[in-house]
This record gives sequence, C-alpha cells and structure tokens, in this order.
Amino acid sequence: MSEETPRPPVDDTPETPGPVDNTPPDSTPPDDVLEAVFLPSTYERGVPYELFARLRREAPVCRIPEPAVGPWKEGPGYWAVFRHADVKHVLRTPEDFSSHLGATQIRDPDTPADLAFVRAMMLNTDPPGHSRLRRIVAAAFTPRAVRALERAIAERARSLFAEGECDFVEVAADLPVWTLAHVMGVPDGDRRLLHDWASRVIGYQDAEYAGLSTAEADALTPMGRLAVARRPDPRPGVNPRSRAALADMFAYAHALAGNSGGDSVMSAMLRGGLTEAEFENMFFLFAVAGNETLRNGIPGGLLTLLAHPGELARLRGDPSLLGPAVEEMLRFWPPVMDFRRTATRDLTLGGRRIRRGEKVVVYHASANRDPSVFPDPDRFDVARTPNDHVSFGAGPHLCLGAHLARAQLRAVFGELLSWDVTPAGAPSRLVSNFQNGLKHLPVRLSRRQA
Repeated sequence: MSEETPRPPVDDTPETPGPVDNTPPDSTPPDDVLEAVFLPSTYERGVPYELFARLRREAPVCRIPEPAVGPWKEGPGYWAVFRHADVKHVLRTPEDFSSHLGATQIRDPDTPADLAFVRAMMLNTDPPGHSRLRRIVAAAFTPRAVRALERAIAERARSLFAEGECDFVEVAADLPVWTLAHVMGVPDGDRRLLHDWASRVIGYQDAEYAGLSTAEADALTPMGRLAVARRPDPRPGVNPRSRAALADMFAYAHALAGNSGGDSVMSAMLRGGLTEAEFENMFFLFAVAGNETLRNGIPGGLLTLLAHPGELARLRGDPSLLGPAVEEMLRFWPPVMDFRRTATRDLTLGGRRIRRGEKVVVYHASANRDPSVFPDPDRFDVARTPNDHVSFGAGPHLCLGAHLARAQLRAVFGELLSWDVTPAGAPSRLVSNFQNGLKHLPVRLSRRQA
C-alpha cells in the first residue's frame, strides 16, 4: 500500500485489557536473559548477535522486560521482533503498527505534553499526515539533488585524512556534520553545535556523551552564541528528546530560519506551512537523525573492514566492489539497532497475541543476520548480492536521507582505499540500546605507495 493512500484516523482512546493469554512458550528464555536485549550496558560490549540468533530460532516475537536503569524508571516492557520478514511487515504496516501513538523510541515520553510534542516529528507520524511532511523536504534528498552534492562531498572526504595517529570517530564525524550544515544553511562557525546536539541525544545513556559540549564560543555566530546561552542544565533522567531538554537547539532553529533564503532545506520548511512544533521537530530530525547514521556507520564500517583484512584486500584489488561493500557494511554494522511502533489493534504476530496500545520494537540488527534471507549471515562479504538489509528501514519511513548517506559512505571508503589503516588502540563503544556507535577508534594512517 502506498504511503499516499488515505487511512482512517487511529483512535487514541485506551482499550480496557481483556483476558488474553500472553504466557510465553516453554522455549522462551528466562527474564534475566531477555533483559539483556533491553539493557544499554549489553551493547557496550557489542551487539548480542548470538542472543539474537537464539531468539530468532526460539522466540522470534517475545516480551522483553524494561527494568529501571540509573535515573530512568522502569517501563511496562514491550514485544520484540527479531526475524527479517516480521520486521519488514511491521515497518510496512502503519495501519497496524503506528509510529504516532507512542512515538518511535523504546522509552515512553515522560509526560503527555512531551508525547504530544514529539508526535509532530515526521519520524513519529503515520500516513497520510506523514506524506505531507515528507513532501516538504523530499526535494533536498532526491538522487538528482545528491548527485549535485557528490563532487563537494568527495572533495571534503579527500581533505579528512592525514599521516599519523588519530581518533577516526572524531575525524569521520566531520563529513556528515559538514554535509548537513551545507544542506541546512548552517554557517561554518556553528557546525560544531550539530555535533554536540547529536551527541547529547544519541548518547544520553552514556556518561561521556550525555553532557558533551565542544563548540568553541569564539567561533560561533551570534545565533550560535544565543543557542549556547539557552542550553539547559543537564538533569539526570530527563528525556533528551523533550522540548525542555533541547531549548538551545530550537532557539537556534528559529534564529536560523529568520536568516535563511533561497533553496535551502530551511527555506523549504518555511514555505511548507509547518506548525511551530512541526518546524522544531523537523530541524531536530535533520540535525540529529541526519547526523547519527553516518557518525555510527563510517567508523563501524572501518572497524568491520579492519576485522576482515581479506575482504579489505579484496576491495582494494577491485574498487568496483565499493557499492556492494557499502551495503554490506550497513548490513553488518547497522547504525540504528531498533525502532519502536505501537499496536493500533489487537492482533497476532509470530504466533503471539499483541494487545492494542502495546509497544512493538523491531530489531534491525537481528533482521540483518537472518539466515533465511542472508546465506552465511555472520560472514562479511564485500560482494554480497542481493543484500536486502533493513538498516535504512522499510515502508513509509524508509530513510529519507539514504541516498545522501550512501554517497558519503562511498566517498569516505573510496578515499580510504588509498591509505593504510592500522589500529592504534582499543575501540570504545557507545553505551546505547538504540545506536550502534563507537566513541573512539584510534588508528594510524599512512598513504599507500603507488
């Protein structure tokens, strides 16, 4: 069904639970095993692919407990979906699995006001309302528009690397931030604000990232200094996606809108007739979601290549494999591990009865290793084809910036084929049950001899 097809509005009125038997089958692992799927600390050690494989076999749709973590209170739990076919079904069926009812993060918004605000984000809407928002900004991300940017992206990628040791996470972060600033019309002096906002939001479960502030005041424009002055004091347990927690970002968005013109995305937003909440959330989506995918995917792709030197040599020997290699990096290291939906009615999925209003979380990271779709799924193969990974989602919410993300990945790894890269220290993973990220990746770069 096309995302343009109108559907009747979903009734938000809670339904009184009935006597539905949600008793898990005998093969479902115990709660202490299932908790690992939710706990952010699990992912500090790496994505639990062995556990995902077990759950695909034994309990492909199952209830996951949502215990309290630090200052964040216990949640009601959710249904987790691990098989590729079920994940794609959920993502392609918004009439049954809504992005709007409870938004798209595992954690429930703290207050009804917070939920109402985040529902204005395109990510948290369902067709047909989602289609209206998507059309407003889609022109900036067509293949033609991306092709017009590719030369500039390639030139920027060539300028990233220098001989010697570096933290590749920091080096690689420059390209998505620079590209977003270019698309959004953010002045060069304020680019670092995009980096900091994304860090705070994607890394709120990680002590190192939760309060990150790296923008230098002397480099900021007056708009940037206004934003820094509006930055709220970080408070443990406050949802980083709430309006209060992002007051500085939204102050900057309004200031930038007042200075925008021409064909920028900001101008398109202004011409599109967005409400204030829609405008602020659209800015959030560009500044954070448009940033985080590449900040995770580029370092994750390099670490994957370094862990598979035979495949790296194969790619160097045949650069025509760069396109499929990028897709395999995305499959093997999905930048986003999961997304939430909410059931709009009582239904059955994977043999399990799901009640209206219950959370349903799809695990892209598990779907990407489903052996029914990917032969020898734990093998990294730079020539793998076909490659039906779900790292950019599926259905109406298929990632709007996928073309742009692929262009940046090809630019970075096309340039890196001219460099020798060796580890210079242990990588450090982001503590997050949502983002598959690295905080640090020390490497040594040296230009390859012709």
